[in-house]
Amino acid sequence: MKPSSIQFNHANGRLVAAALIATLAFAPGMAFAAEKDAHQDRAELRITDMHAKLKITPAEEAQWAKVAQVMRDNAKAMDNLTQTRFDHAKTMTAVDDLTSYGEITDAHADGIKKLTPVFADLYANMTNDQKREADILFRHGDRKHDHKGGSQ
Repeated sequence: MKPSSIQFNHANGRLVAAALIATLAFAPGMAFAAEKDAHQDRAELRITDMHAKLKITPAEEAQWAKVAQVMRDNAKAMDNLTQTRFDHAKTMTAVDDLTSYGEITDAHADGIKKLTPVFADLYANMTNDQKREADILFRHGDRKHDHKGGSQ
């Protein structure tokens, strides 16, 4: 199972990169206008995109629905936390700021922990072609990628 541990390392690397981007986005003195439901909107786009790219079959729809629901729940949790952070940005102390950022970071980690088992159940029943596409999606995220077989 060595390849899957490599894939999770790449996915974890992307998660760390996302956390770093969030750090910049939520750094003290850099409060940006939080667009209401921004995570939920992006989650819906991601759900639609992944459904198409993974070529989810009618037989997989019930399991896919569980994956999509976790993605929606995670996005809603993030929207709530980021909106609260934005609403209090001008009055937060340094400690409040750190606490708020910690809550957002914890929500990212909790979201991955919730998504992993439901996605693993779906993944276990996918065809080899679907698994390859899932591996590429998680390895490269939304970046355009080359399917020519080279490892990146």
